[in-house]
Amino acid sequence: MRKRKKLYLIGDITGVLAAFVIFIIPFLFMLTNSLKERKDANLLSLSWPETLRWENFVEVFQANNYQIVTAFKNSIILVIGSVILLIITGSMCGYIIQRRSDRTTGVVNALIMTGLMVPAAILPTIWVLQRLGLYKTMAGMILIEVALNLPFTIMLYRGFMNSIPLELEEAGYIDGCSRWKLYTKIVFPLLKPVTSTVIVIKAVTVFNDFTNPLYFLPGAENATVQLTLYNFMGQFESSYNLLFADVILITIPMLILFIFFNKRIVDGMVAGAVKG
Repeated sequence: MRKRKKLYLIGDITGVLAAFVIFIIPFLFMLTNSLKERKDANLLSLSWPETLRWENFVEVFQANNYQIVTAFKNSIILVIGSVILLIITGSMCGYIIQRRSDRTTGVVNALIMTGLMVPAAILPTIWVLQRLGLYKTMAGMILIEVALNLPFTIMLYRGFMNSIPLELEEAGYIDGCSRWKLYTKIVFPLLKPVTSTVIVIKAVTVFNDFTNPLYFLPGAENATVQLTLYNFMGQFESSYNLLFADVILITIPMLILFIFFNKRIVDGMVAGAVKG
C-alpha cells in the first residue's frame, strides 16, 4: 500500500512538472518578451524586462488601422457559425448512423470516416467555391470548416449515443412522439457532455486555424486573428515584442472558453446521466 501511494505521488509530481514545462514556461516566455522593447525581445531570452512596456499591447491594437478588432469580429463569427452547424449536423448524423444498421448506413459511415484521413484539396475547393459564388465570403469559410471538422464530430456523437438506452426512445414512440420530437426532446438533451466537448474542441480548432482562412478567405477585410501575426513578421525585420503581445491577446478568448466549459462538461455529464 505504501509503495502504491509513493508511486502515485511520484506520478502526480511528474505530471505537474511536465505540465509546467510544456505549458507554463512557454507562456511566461511569450509574456516576458511581449513586455520588452523590440531590440531586447528579438534576443528571445526568458529574462524579465527592466521596464514593462504595456504600450506594446496598445500598439498591437492600433496596427494596420485596428485590424485586430476586425479580425476578432471575423473569427468570432466564423467560430459561432461553424460550431452551431457542427453540433446540428454532427449530432443528427451520429444519431442516425448509430441507430441504423443497414448496408447503406455502413457505406455512408465509411465515407464519413474517410474524411478523417483524406486532406482537403486546395485548388479544387477554391474552384468549387468560385462557381458557387462563395469564395472570399464568410459563408463559404464556415462551410469549409464544417466540412473539415464534421467527420470527427460525428465520431464523437456516435460514440456517445451508445450510452443512451433504446428504452427511452421506445417510451417516446409509445407516447406518440414523432421522429423529430423524439430527437429534440429526448435524445439531444442527453447529449450535453459530448456537445460541451465539441464546443470546446472545435471552437479552439476553428479559432486557431491559420491555413484555411489564408487560402479560402483572403483579403485584409477578411483577416482572422491568426493572420494578424503577419503584421509583425517581415522578410528583413521582425518585431517579436509585438508578435508575442498579439499571441497573448488572441490566446485569451479560447482560454476563457476552456475555463468556462471545463465546468460545464462535468455539469452536462451529471445532467445527462441515465440510471440503469
